[in-house]
Amino acid sequence: MTILTTNTINAPSSKQKLWLAAIKPPMYSVAIIYVWVAAAVAWFETNHLNWTIFLTFVSASILILAWENLSNDVFDSETGIDKNKAHSIVNLTGNKSLIFWLGNLCLGLAILGMLLICWWQQDLTLMALVLLCCSLGYMYQGPPFRLGYQGLGEILAFLSFGPLGMSAAYYSQTQSWSVTNLAASIIVGLGTMLILFCSHFHQVKDDIAAGKRSPIVCLGTKRGAQLLPWICGSLFAATGGFVLMGLFPIWTLLTLVGLPFAIKLCRHVNAHYNQPEKVSNCKFIAVALHFWSGLLLGVGFVINLN
Repeated sequence: MTILTTNTINAPSSKQKLWLAAIKPPMYSVAIIYVWVAAAVAWFETNHLNWTIFLTFVSASILILAWENLSNDVFDSETGIDKNKAHSIVNLTGNKSLIFWLGNLCLGLAILGMLLICWWQQDLTLMALVLLCCSLGYMYQGPPFRLGYQGLGEILAFLSFGPLGMSAAYYSQTQSWSVTNLAASIIVGLGTMLILFCSHFHQVKDDIAAGKRSPIVCLGTKRGAQLLPWICGSLFAATGGFVLMGLFPIWTLLTLVGLPFAIKLCRHVNAHYNQPEKVSNCKFIAVALHFWSGLLLGVGFVINLN
């Protein structure tokens, strides 16, 4: 990871870039896509979508992801893993307590939004699922668990933004469960897991120094790069498989439009896996892959509506 000098950090243009890197606007598509796909499946199966609930859920989901990002910065500052991370929000503000409580405010507002949906439906099942997802989000970096340091972050991301998160989003629309939604959640969850997997390539030295056994630390950057095509391929193979099984309409094969992003990601990481400053942007290519494949997966369910 490139360490910026004090003069560079204090430069106005660089300061803006650091704040953009800290806030990570593209990452918030992760909080939207799983809700969108679950809503599209609900529309496909029931011919109905409650837009008020959808928009409330999306807003709460964005706030939950903001809480996760802010609290993770706080927890990482306690382990020292972010000491060389110029775009850490804690490092930028110098106020860990402020960031901690700002994160908690986001979480509180998100829970209020979810409780509002529960009140509309007179059903607390959704709240139980959301709290479970939040618990997994906390255990990722929060003490005493810090499961992300044990290499389990990708599994937690898969569950939170895949099967559990999409079950909650689907339930908010239908107050029921769906095998098709569960199948779709595997694809969305894998895409989310891929983003986190790619975020480790450029920070191996800092992870090792802090005792974090990320998958890339365990595998090495070269083997991690070799694994990427298999993960990317599984997204498209699973979609095709579910179409053949009759779970998905054929229009969901629109996700193949995301294939160029998968190819770009694999080629980029394969070329630069041992160059942290060049490979650091690979997570944003993974975000683009996740966004377009998820968006078009949902579109495939909507187009098929009779």
